[in-house]
Amino acid sequence: MIKVGIVGGTGYTGVELLRLLARHPQVQLTAITSRADAGTRVDAMFPSLRGYVDLCFSHPDQSQLDQCDAVFFATPNGIAMQQARALLDAGVRVIDLAADFRIKDIPTWEKWYGMAHACPELVAEAVYGLPEVNREAIKTARLVANPGCYPTAVQLGFLPLIEAGLVDTSNLIADAKSGVSGAGRKAEIGTLLAEAADSFKAYGVPGHRHLPEIKQGLARAAGNEVGLTFVPHLTPMIRGIHATLYSRIKTDADLQALFEQRYASEPFVDVLPAGSHPETRSVRGANTCRIAVHRPQGGDTVVVLSVIDNLVKGAAGQAVHNLNLMFGLPEATALDVVPLLP
Repeated sequence: MIKVGIVGGTGYTGVELLRLLARHPQVQLTAITSRADAGTRVDAMFPSLRGYVDLCFSHPDQSQLDQCDAVFFATPNGIAMQQARALLDAGVRVIDLAADFRIKDIPTWEKWYGMAHACPELVAEAVYGLPEVNREAIKTARLVANPGCYPTAVQLGFLPLIEAGLVDTSNLIADAKSGVSGAGRKAEIGTLLAEAADSFKAYGVPGHRHLPEIKQGLARAAGNEVGLTFVPHLTPMIRGIHATLYSRIKTDADLQALFEQRYASEPFVDVLPAGSHPETRSVRGANTCRIAVHRPQGGDTVVVLSVIDNLVKGAAGQAVHNLNLMFGLPEATALDVVPLLP
């Protein structure tokens, strides 16, 4: 059994990790930390876990995380980088669901996240945990930087086109919408029901923290810097991301076949039949990205539609996928979940 600890188990990604790991046949949950709620039963805070998780939240300093085989950080940005070195030195493998190790250029990371990096020497070692790109490196990694939710949906949508050299990478557009759970489980006016319901808005247009992460991944695929306009939106739903991606095609190609071939062996990417329009509800609760590719009126613009559940494929589910790869388990272990409908 893999002894697993979770740092920061009281947020939406934390409880989603618990939901998935509670049914993982090779995982033993040994520690779930929370400074504010230490001593509280997990199932008292999250009644959905009654009968599945029989633990109390523990204080991080008293949780014996160094006795685990793997530790997930479901914490705000800036926490994992304070503790990762000690855990790695103790032989623990670390999966960070925040952004501490995603961006390789330290000054860029410090600019967008507004703090000095506590362990820049580990950033070079960290493997970016997008299995569809870095599967082999993830298998042997000590430290995995789990991708962000928007970056997952956007990169998976653009990658086949960029890898094949079919599109102009100087002018890519990502128009993405997210449910309110993407903002986290905290009291904030903008995500209150009376504020977010029956409304729709863009935000972060001058610049969003996920922009450099997306550009880094796409540049790696392209072999050069890319030009990307990324506009996120808040939608009045709880879960889900819908990314509508635009690019200019440089040469004719069978785009449907390209996407189907690129993701033919990927267990969690579903390329829909030609002409499809994926819905966020079709991936609710599941670790699946559904993609459709269009070329309106046969013109030179390619439109890719990419949908994920931001808490699963965009966070906790992808993290469990990475755990499975790191420990040599079947990739779909604990992730063979049928999406919820309605």
